[in-house]
Amino acid sequence: MIRSLYSGVSGMRNHQIRMDVIGNNIANVNTTAFKLARVNFYDVLSQTIRWTSLAPTGVGVTNPSQIGLGIAVAAIDNTFTQGGLVTTGRVTDLAIQGNGFFVVKDVSDPDETKHKIYYTRDGSFYFNKDGYLTNTLGFHVLDVNGQDIQLDTTDPANKINTLSISREGIITGTRSDGSPIIFSNGESKVQIGLVYFSNPESLMKEGQNLYSPSVTTEGATDEAGMPLEPQQIMQNKIGAAGTDGRGTIESGSLEMSNVDLTTEFANMIITQRGYQANARVITTSDQMLGELIDLKR
Repeated sequence: MIRSLYSGVSGMRNHQIRMDVIGNNIANVNTTAFKLARVNFYDVLSQTIRWTSLAPTGVGVTNPSQIGLGIAVAAIDNTFTQGGLVTTGRVTDLAIQGNGFFVVKDVSDPDETKHKIYYTRDGSFYFNKDGYLTNTLGFHVLDVNGQDIQLDTTDPANKINTLSISREGIITGTRSDGSPIIFSNGESKVQIGLVYFSNPESLMKEGQNLYSPSVTTEGATDEAGMPLEPQQIMQNKIGAAGTDGRGTIESGSLEMSNVDLTTEFANMIITQRGYQANARVITTSDQMLGELIDLKR
């Protein structure tokens, strides 16, 4: 009976974790490019009270007798299925159709060696006052060479009149006089870079729709298994949209959350009932202990 109490407690505790994950999924049902998470359980150590045995005559086999001691969380996985696309009409709103991530760089620290690199599916981008293509946090979007995407600011007349972004992520535009705009690379076009990871489930959520590689992420370590610098990981993985497993870029659209409310509400009911059942195990075990104690009377 004491074992059943602890098993019930483990069930309640871990079903609460699952409910927390479901609650976060539902809260982010309208978050741009949000990827839902799911909880997997496993049974913990089982106590063996009788080992298997075999009689000398070859008959009378006794199977092992074991009592389980509850459950634990095996993993909380992020599910990187494609979210639906919604049309916004803004040219610099970009959605990835397929696999891949945009690369953004946090340049808030004056020391360039401390600029952090993140990956995101959220393509809400803007050109700021200095001509940089940025996300809503002000992080710079990087091109296929891992460089900042920026308009040439040396020419005061280099202002955008029209802008277009192809499915390969190539940005072109014109000025008011019809001549092409020029970027800081000295050319009239620049290509947005995408990064492809074969195991995106290993990425760490950093909040604000950003991800960073973990030590188990493909390409995050060298052949000896030693972690690589974030800059090196990015340079090794970045490339053009539509190549090497990377998806294409849809201009004028954003990717929606991949949360399915029908599934989440069904999971919520299942989780609630699981929590309820484990609570009943505790109360029933307590009643049985009470009956045992009452035998003394």
